Amino acid sequence: MTALDSRPATRENTLRIGSYSADTPVVLAPMAGITNVAFRRLCRTYGAGYYVCEMITTRALVERHPQTMHMISFDADEHPRSLQLYGVDPETMGKAVRMIVEENLADHVDMNFGCPVPKVTRKGGGAALPYKRRLFAEIVRAAVAEAAPAGIPVTVKFRIGIDDDHTTFLDAGRIAEEEGAAAVALHARTAAQRYSGQADWTAIAALKSAVRTIPVLGNGDIFSATDALRMVEETGCDGVVVGRGCLGRPWLFRDLQEAFAGRPVPAGPTLGEVSAVLHRHASLLAEHLGPEKGLRDLRKHMAWYLRGFPIGSELRRSFAMVSGIGELEDLIAQLDPTAPFPQDAEGPRGRQGSAGRVALPEGWLDDPEDSTVPHAAEMDHSGG
Repeated sequence: MTALDSRPATRENTLRIGSYSADTPVVLAPMAGITNVAFRRLCRTYGAGYYVCEMITTRALVERHPQTMHMISFDADEHPRSLQLYGVDPETMGKAVRMIVEENLADHVDMNFGCPVPKVTRKGGGAALPYKRRLFAEIVRAAVAEAAPAGIPVTVKFRIGIDDDHTTFLDAGRIAEEEGAAAVALHARTAAQRYSGQADWTAIAALKSAVRTIPVLGNGDIFSATDALRMVEETGCDGVVVGRGCLGRPWLFRDLQEAFAGRPVPAGPTLGEVSAVLHRHASLLAEHLGPEKGLRDLRKHMAWYLRGFPIGSELRRSFAMVSGIGELEDLIAQLDPTAPFPQDAEGPRGRQGSAGRVALPEGWLDDPEDSTVPHAAEMDHSGG
């Protein structure tokens, strides 16, 4: 074990967001198509923390889109119920949070200003929006105004900025703090980087120095418990947000809990143990989405679960096309349950892509004080 691995447990490991606290300072990042109630339930069996559902667009919520309403599903014992909202209009954001309060839909609201997807930034949403400081402040203010009387904390997630020439994270952190946010989270990349290259953890340290009264959470390149401890040590952040690192590895939350408590991190699971987790995930998805749709949804997880294990290409293809629980069980029976967890399963996983120019509305960079609501920016998209 390294010095980081043997870090002693302390009261500082508790992460408080509003009136809620978690003994492990870890947040599951909302990921579109991933962090539904089935995946969250699976992750929650491994450790304490905050587990945020898939991102919900404010307009779809206010208009009660059937698919959106189904996405707001929580287990009876899930607490706090954390929901992430994406919005570009202060009025719609206020209506959405008011609806959450009045209908008791969630206990904690997170706000997404980190999405780097071109179809979003092209309309001024996501990671493009914090550049408009007044509009950003108005959106956060609207959410807090509706949530605070009910004791619902509002947290805000954003990126370093649009690109290296247009950084926004320090202003965004100060504004969120001033407007009453309960915590802020920084994905330490610019929108231009998307998910490529390396996260700049020095930005997390800078944000921690700039934001003094609320927790600062760090996000980016946490693929192991050692990564999480190192981020906290190097930046002074109050907790970590884990996204791609837990894809096909829900037991990462067990590793994080043990590491933050100062205990040794368990060895990686054997293929037999991974198969059991995979089967459990399939059962939960079938329960949430129905057997047919649930098993189709599971397909995208297969490569993540089986990464690095000695499995033939034909068998891998069969897993990627699985359509039923019985078929999955037959495929699992063909695996070697004693195969140890492979070294090359460690490290980055999920989407990475390449850096590129950020698509923005015409004239977007002309006036950062312009509070005009972006036109037609609210749409379905992946989080950031």
